Amino acid sequence: MDQKSLFLKFWEKEAPATRKVISRIPQEKSNYKPDPKSRNAREIAWLMVVEEKVLVDGLEKGALDWPDMPAPATVKEILDAYDRWHDDLTKRLHRLDHAAWEKQIPFLYQGQEVMKDTGYEFGWGFLFDQIHHRGQLSTYLRPMGSTVPQIYGPSADEPV
Repeated sequence: MDQKSLFLKFWEKEAPATRKVISRIPQEKSNYKPDPKSRNAREIAWLMVVEEKVLVDGLEKGALDWPDMPAPATVKEILDAYDRWHDDLTKRLHRLDHAAWEKQIPFLYQGQEVMKDTGYEFGWGFLFDQIHHRGQLSTYLRPMGSTVPQIYGPSADEPV
């Protein structure tokens, strides 16, 4: 299996769990954060959604440019954006040629280059970061009065 196929296999495998975790955020408690320094639940969910878009747009353009996009006011808007974008972004990733994945591209924040790496490195880095934030968000769910879905196996809230 080539590197692109392996990445896309895991990209597609992780998506349902990501969606489930976002969908479990109760709107009335979506401002929850365990510490003043932490992001709230909506902010983390939005970060995960935006990461996918920034990655794909950046691989196509040859530069990843991180936008300052405040989280929407509702979990529904976040989930709707994920549902609207994810399948299209996945199709676009499939269409990318290997050269787009292999070349060095910059990662920009506020117009400044923060780092430079290959498309593959950014792909895996963004996917791992999304998984990390999904885990972080899953620890918020019970304190918010919600349930934790199965991610890699049974959850105390959803036995097999």
